[in-house]
Amino acid sequence: MSPSPLSRRTVLGAAVPTALALSAPPSWGRPRALPGGGDLGPNVLVFDPNTPDIQAKLDAVFARQESAQFGTGRYALLFKPGTYHGLNAQLGFYTSIAGLGLSPDDTTINGDVTVDAGWFGGNATQNFWRSAENLALVPANGTNRWAVAQAAPFRRMHVRGGLNLAPSGYGWASGGYIADSRVDGQIGPYSQQQWYTRDSAIGGWLNGVWNMVFSGVEGAPAQSFPNPPYTTLDTTPVSREKPFLYLSGTEYRVFLPSLRTNARGVTWGNGTPRGTSLPLSRFYVAKPGVSAATLNQALAQGLHLLLTPGIYHLDRPILVNRADTVVLGLGYATLVPDNGVTALKVADVDGVRLAGFLIDAGPVNSASLLEVGPSGAWRDHAMNPTTVQDVFIRIGGAGPGKATTSMVVNNRHTIVDHTWVWRADHGEGVGWETNRADHGVVVNGSDVLATGLFVEHFNKYDVQWFGERGRTIFFQNEKAYDAPNQAAIQNGAVKGYAAYRVGDAVTTHEGWGLGSYCYYNVDPTIVQHHGFAAPNRPGVRFHDLLVVSLGGNGQYEHVINETGAATSGTSTVPSTVVSYP
Repeated sequence: MSPSPLSRRTVLGAAVPTALALSAPPSWGRPRALPGGGDLGPNVLVFDPNTPDIQAKLDAVFARQESAQFGTGRYALLFKPGTYHGLNAQLGFYTSIAGLGLSPDDTTINGDVTVDAGWFGGNATQNFWRSAENLALVPANGTNRWAVAQAAPFRRMHVRGGLNLAPSGYGWASGGYIADSRVDGQIGPYSQQQWYTRDSAIGGWLNGVWNMVFSGVEGAPAQSFPNPPYTTLDTTPVSREKPFLYLSGTEYRVFLPSLRTNARGVTWGNGTPRGTSLPLSRFYVAKPGVSAATLNQALAQGLHLLLTPGIYHLDRPILVNRADTVVLGLGYATLVPDNGVTALKVADVDGVRLAGFLIDAGPVNSASLLEVGPSGAWRDHAMNPTTVQDVFIRIGGAGPGKATTSMVVNNRHTIVDHTWVWRADHGEGVGWETNRADHGVVVNGSDVLATGLFVEHFNKYDVQWFGERGRTIFFQNEKAYDAPNQAAIQNGAVKGYAAYRVGDAVTTHEGWGLGSYCYYNVDPTIVQHHGFAAPNRPGVRFHDLLVVSLGGNGQYEHVINETGAATSGTSTVPSTVVSYP
């Protein structure tokens, strides 16, 4: 996210009946088996075409959430298959809207799903934490407005018209992510500084500001970085779409899309999408207030987790030890480790799917917040990788939070598909040491792929990549605004910590469309040696890199290692490298 010119941007054990005591097995103290399924709770609003006053209900949620950037409200707005008329669903913070069909075209809204920035004076750079999924839209005026910043995915959507990614008045905007969507008309990013679109079909793309990246997109503009700043890959090497809730008759199920290689276009265009599904009865439907011990009991029983909207406080890690486990959040369900633990840990197993939730660092420092695989994980998961999708991490903003490293990826072949890992630069509990967080993402596993990687404001390295054969398609970064002086970021003999560092021992790595920005507003004289650091060898390759100083608040001397021109004074003009080495 980038600033405006002036400022920027939170059951006890089951009793054994006396008559059975002599013959019952010795199970005293064991918790009663947890049930699967159940209702989705009060903050999941489910509509059908005959629901009265849908617009009023949508407006009421928006009124609560429009400017509640660090509030506690969490909502999911779910639409049963059918056709709806005359709606404008405005989305505020921590609000997800989704259709309940197997295809987006099963649920059609003649109207709009709108994100704008009136709450923030027309500046869309803080329109975080909201999502749209699995709907067809027929926009009222032909074009739907989706003026979002980070952590606001637009997935599995069909827009029967155009899509405008800028706020009214074309103010500042810093997004964004589209996947598995079809936009029949043109997409106009206008003021959007960067954007990533994956495995979709579009009718056209209007312009680019700094870094527009496409992989597997039918209708994408041709490769032309840096002028215009388009990075275009014909296909996405490996992808597997996010799990989603849908209705089969009157039964809720969760659809699990299949893995694709060399993917291009949408998954749902021709009949039933490829994949499998699970009934809701196979999920423990969690509600805020449940303990981590109960969540772990459900997992140990063989249930998956569906996290309904709300905030979940954890006194121990959630442990995902079984292959093919699904942890799916609705309405930005939020995990908070209260006592310095890691919020969630995945074992070295196949096929785990983590999707649709937020991890908020607690006031006691956590060594890590999310661990995908244990240290030393070694198993091959190429045929059935773990996917981490729309899992967002925040340190500070909603209150004091600390974490040494936010996300650690140890499992091989993991796909990190759209994450925003953010050390807060505004809100409550923000300061160079107050929300201390040295590293954003650390990748130790080999063969890891990141598609849509947003990591910002960490005290040291934002991303460190030590695994072999890693790949990143699209990276957006800002260095920490609040460094007090040059000494605070000094990295030995090097001025500052790179935004994205590949470990010295790595022999093979590749990245496409990576950008790092600086806005050192506490001490604008700070110099950052480079945005990217990597061993200089033929197998470590980068395509389409940029660094930019926002209004001259800090400067970069190079783009990657010793290559690339310095940024240019107060002019907010990127310095680029098309190919490295």
